[in-house]
This record gives sequence, structure tokens and C-alpha cells, in this order.
Amino acid sequence: MNKIVANAEEAIKGVESGMTLMLGGFGLCGIPENCISALVKSGVKDLTCISNNAGVDDFGLGLLLQKKQIKKMISSYVGENDEFERQMLSGELEVDLIPQGSLAERCRAGGAGIPAFFTPAGYGTEVAHGKEVRFFNDKPHILEAALTAPFAFVKAWKGDRFGNLIFKGTARNFNPVMAMAGKITVAEVEIMVEPGELDPNTIHTPGVFVQRIFKGTNYEKRIEQRTVRPKI
Repeated sequence: MNKIVANAEEAIKGVESGMTLMLGGFGLCGIPENCISALVKSGVKDLTCISNNAGVDDFGLGLLLQKKQIKKMISSYVGENDEFERQMLSGELEVDLIPQGSLAERCRAGGAGIPAFFTPAGYGTEVAHGKEVRFFNDKPHILEAALTAPFAFVKAWKGDRFGNLIFKGTARNFNPVMAMAGKITVAEVEIMVEPGELDPNTIHTPGVFVQRIFKGTNYEKRIEQRTVRPKI
């Protein structure tokens, strides 16, 4: 039951070039920073990454894009990344843009064992190209397939050696659904506690969904801005 691994390098063992990976996070919040850094150092390439966004030029998945280790991005929001834009427009990077709600539900469905679902989002746009259409209550819906991956990487606030996780604030975004949908889910946490210290009523992701966990270090948390009131 002890799922603790020593560090990010040990946590990513088994990741190979050409794999599909799921990565939690939203914008600059809740990103598995340590695992991304380890993936960069490992040199794996031709990756397909499922993530809400692609980070920025020097942070998050932007680090993998800089090294041209990502072949395809499956995501919802891809702004604020000049290198991403350059690679996409030059044809170096394949991009599958998905409505944000559909992306979240496709990940959730994958973790729940639901192979596909119908949604009205995207009908009449390029998103619907080649997809089955059915009418429900006289409204057209398109069929969206669930998303899963051999590895999922998430970042939590607290966790224990059983893999139980608590996410803090807005870091509870895509992380829980990504954790459910990975065959091997790796969680990096800010605080590691002993089993029993987490209130069962506050656990967001049960340990059954997590195979590896470790205490991360040196989190930048660029989304957080500390302000101090001037002395009077």
C-alpha cells in the first residue's frame, strides 16, 4: 500500500517516446512542475499531451515544447505561448482543440469507464467534423469519445502514502479527472502526511486512483501574488 517514490525521476519511470500523457493544471495553477521537469531531462519525445493548456514559453508544458518533445497537443486553451503558436503555424505541432467543458467530461468519462457521450457543444463547427450526430429534444448533439492515457501526472496540496489527495483552491481543476483517467497516475504533493491525518470527508481523489506519489520541491506558484500592506 506504500505508493511513495523517492523523486520525480523515479516517478516517471516507464514513460517512453511516442506515449500519450495526461497532465493536470489550469493556466499556471496546479501544474505538476516536478514531473514536467523530469520529463524534459529524460529526453522523451513525440509525446501526445492531454492538458487544458500548454503552459507559457518558460513554464509548464512550455518547457517540453521548447525542446520539441511534444508531437501533438489535445487541449482547450493554447494562448500566451509564442513557441506553441510558432510550432502550430509551421506544421511542426499537431493540435486538437476541444471545448473546455467537453475536454473535462471526456477525461471524467475515461476515468468512469464511459466510452463516449453526446454533447451539443461544438455542433456546427470544425469540432464536429467526422463525428456522429444525434438529436435529443430536437437539439443536435455530437458524439465525443472518452480520453485515457498510460500515464497521468497531477499536482496536489496534501497526500499520504496510500495516494489519497487533497487539492487546494483552484488547483482542484483538471487534476481530479486526470487522476481518474490514467492507467498509472503519478501525484506530486506539497505536503506529505501519515495515513489517517487526512479527513476522509475532505479527500478529493481517493488513493485507488493513484499508483505513485512523492513530495515535490521548489514550486514556483506563478499564479500567486503576495501583496503586503504598507506600514502606517
